[in-house]
Amino acid sequence: MFGAFSVSTLVIIVLVIMFLASAIRILNEYERAVVFRLGRIRDVKGPGLIIIIPGIDKVVKVDMRTITMDVPPQDVITKDNVSIKVSAVVYFRVMDANAAVTNVENYLYATSQLAQTTLRSVCGQMELDEILSEREKINMNLQAILDRSTEPWGIKVSLVEVKHIDLPEEMKRAMAKQAEAERERRAKIINAEGEYQAAQKLIDAAALMETQPMSLQLRYLQTLNQIASENNSTTVFPIPIDLFKPFLKLAEKL
Repeated sequence: MFGAFSVSTLVIIVLVIMFLASAIRILNEYERAVVFRLGRIRDVKGPGLIIIIPGIDKVVKVDMRTITMDVPPQDVITKDNVSIKVSAVVYFRVMDANAAVTNVENYLYATSQLAQTTLRSVCGQMELDEILSEREKINMNLQAILDRSTEPWGIKVSLVEVKHIDLPEEMKRAMAKQAEAERERRAKIINAEGEYQAAQKLIDAAALMETQPMSLQLRYLQTLNQIASENNSTTVFPIPIDLFKPFLKLAEKL
């Protein structure tokens, strides 16, 4: 009898241990468990120690951390008919584990497909110059659309960033020529503005010298000093123009 009692007790202990092993689950701080009992949602449990009924309860774990998802390069035809490839990265997290499990079959796959189609749609509505220069606008537009579309799934899209824009080689060459032409145009404009400002200053200087005839004579002397400092044999004697005025008037009378 003692032997039989010991065996039955041992069997019961083993069964209890097996039951507890299958009934007790430990969830990390960032995990939640959606518990289905006989096909119906019972509760969302966790983190820490949870107890379920083996064979009756089904547990689906959901990671509540921020997920980084790469959006593979998408073939896009822009509004101005340029074929490009655009890739992006999406940051999102599950806010409602219940909705993420019950409202969509696979929220990771669904979010990935939605991000790809949204990226093609948004970039296809813009011209190439807008895509290259207004990335922040594209990022905000993508984030708003994805966040609004994934809200019924219990998902919060916090950030979307366009990673890379791949252009055809002929488009790269055309853009390089355009950039070079733009730099040349700016250089010519700057040179013309410099010439205009220099001419304006000369006009102002001439007008000032006209009011003071002696300043012109001082300018002659300054020029003579500059020539003499170059150690050459050239000698320049400035002659006031006023000396020629009587001869000019006589020539006009004749």
